[in-house]
Amino acid sequence: MEDFLTGKKHIHFIGIGGSGMYPLAQILHSKGFYLTGSDNNETETLELIRKMGIPVFLGQRAENIDNADLIVYTAAIMDDNPELIAARKSGVKTIERADLLGLITDKYKNSVCVSGTHGKTTTSAMLTQIFLSEHSDISAVIGGKLKAIGGSGIAGDGDTIICEACEFLDHFLKLSVDVAVVLNVDEDHLDYFKNLDNIISSFRKFCDNASRAIVINGDDANSMKAVNGLTGKDIITFGKKPGNQWYPENIIRSGRLESSFSIIHNGEKFCDVVIHVPGEHNILNAVAAAAAACYCGITPDGVAKGLNEFKGAGRRFEKYGEYKGITIVDDYGHHPAEIAATLKTAKKMNYKRVWAVHQPFTYSRTFTLMDDFAQALSIADKTVLTEIMGSREKNIYNVFAEDLCEKIQGCVWFPEFEQVADYVFQNAEEGDLIITLGCGDVYKVARMICKKFEEAGK
Repeated sequence: MEDFLTGKKHIHFIGIGGSGMYPLAQILHSKGFYLTGSDNNETETLELIRKMGIPVFLGQRAENIDNADLIVYTAAIMDDNPELIAARKSGVKTIERADLLGLITDKYKNSVCVSGTHGKTTTSAMLTQIFLSEHSDISAVIGGKLKAIGGSGIAGDGDTIICEACEFLDHFLKLSVDVAVVLNVDEDHLDYFKNLDNIISSFRKFCDNASRAIVINGDDANSMKAVNGLTGKDIITFGKKPGNQWYPENIIRSGRLESSFSIIHNGEKFCDVVIHVPGEHNILNAVAAAAAACYCGITPDGVAKGLNEFKGAGRRFEKYGEYKGITIVDDYGHHPAEIAATLKTAKKMNYKRVWAVHQPFTYSRTFTLMDDFAQALSIADKTVLTEIMGSREKNIYNVFAEDLCEKIQGCVWFPEFEQVADYVFQNAEEGDLIITLGCGDVYKVARMICKKFEEAGK
C-alpha cells in the first residue's frame, strides 16, 4: 500500500465536518500533522475540530487549499466543487477519504473492521465501548457519535483500531483488515452494484482480505454465501439460533429501551448482559460485538461492562425530548430494512401511535427500492415525508417524494422542513412517538418539533 503520508506536513480536508472525516482528522492531528479543513455548514463537529486547533474555512473556495501538500475529499463532494477542481489542477496529491482510511488501518496491528448493510455504526460503537471498558488504548473510526469518546472517533496509542467498513463504491476493499465483522448482506447502492450477486461478491473479497478472522452472521444466507469455501482464517458465526458459535439466550425485555440476556459461546454461557438500546436487531449487534471482542482478547466481564455502559450511538434511536407525553426520537435508518426494523421495534413499545417522518436519501435508492420503502413506512401509524435529499446525485430518475407518498395510505409530504414540523406539532397527540428517519439532515426536523413544543410551553 502506497504510504502517501510520508513527508507530508500540511493536509487539507474538503468537507472536514463529515462523520467519516472527523475521526481521521483526530488521528492525523494526534500524529503531529498540520491540518486545515473546509465545510459549507456550521455544525457541532466543526466546533470540536476548531477546539483541537485546526483552522476551518466555512464555505469552499479554491484558495482554501493553498500550501497543502495532501488534499482529502469525500465521495459526497461533487466534481464541480471549487476546492476539488483547484486540487486536481494543482498537481498536489489528492485522495478520496477511503484511501486515507485504508492507509491508516494499515498502520495498526489489529484492525477490526465492521461491515454489513445495516448496523455498522451501532456495532462499531458497541465494540469501541467494550474496549474502552477494559481500558484499552484504542483508536476508532465510527459513523456516529459515541458519548464515551465525545464524537465519532478517537486517536489512541495502542495497536488496535475499530473501523466502520462501508461497502459503498467498494470502499471497504481499500481497508487493511485483520478481523472482519459481517452483520448482514442486503440489496443497497444498486446504482453502483447493479444486483445482489455483485454485492455478495464484494463482501466475499472483503472477507478474503481479512488476515486472521471473520465474525459473520450465520443466520443470514447472503452473508454465509459470501464466505462459502474461504480458507486460511478463522470463521466465527453469530446469530439468533443455537446452531451458531455465538447466540443470545433468556432474553428479557424490561421497559422500552432495555433488554437483558445471556450470551452463549459454543454452548456455554459467556456472560450476562444488559443493553439500553431497543430492538432484536440490537441484541444481535451486541452478540456480534461480543464475539469480535472476545476474539481480540477482551474478557467476559469487559464485554458485559461495555455493553451495559453503551447507551446508543448518535442518531440511532436517539431521544431528543418528551413533551406532555409526546416522545421525539431521531434515527439514521435510510434503507427499507433498517426503517422496518426501527418501526417494528417502536410498535412494540406501547405508544398510542408511531409517527415516521422520513427524508428519502438519493434518487437512485428511492427509485430502485420504492415499493420496499412504501411497505416499510406503512408499518407506522402516521407517515410524513420530506422531499428527497439527492446528495451526490442528479435526479436522472425523475423521481419525487410525492411518488412514494402515493404508495402509502394516509401519507402526506411537504417540500420544506418547517412545514413538516408544523404539521407534526399540530397533529401529534399525548402518547405518540415521533421518529425522524434518514441519513441526511432530517434530524433538524426533530429539533424544530422540540422547539415548537418548548415555545408552546407544553
